[in-house]
Amino acid sequence: MNTISSISIYGMNVAQTRLQAAAHNIANLNTAGFHRQEVKQSALAEGGTRAVVGTTFSAGSNLETDMVQLLQAKNSFFANLRVFEASNEALGSLLDISA
Repeated sequence: MNTISSISIYGMNVAQTRLQAAAHNIANLNTAGFHRQEVKQSALAEGGTRAVVGTTFSAGSNLETDMVQLLQAKNSFFANLRVFEASNEALGSLLDISA
């Protein structure tokens, strides 16, 4: 089983992947024949998640979806970052108590 810190790092990596895919989609908004990137997220048995980037079957843009995904990825990254920071603070407190 992974630690809380490593699980939150997995979450930050997935959020970063989602940010990159959404930014890629927005940057290619006016590219003819462009197929949007989609991120599929799945849980890992030992804890945490992973993301796989794929492309959609139909060509075209979906700016509203991409903007929402940008905001969701940003919020997810900061939530996982806060969990990581809290885990490290708790570990530091435990070390202070035992020292």
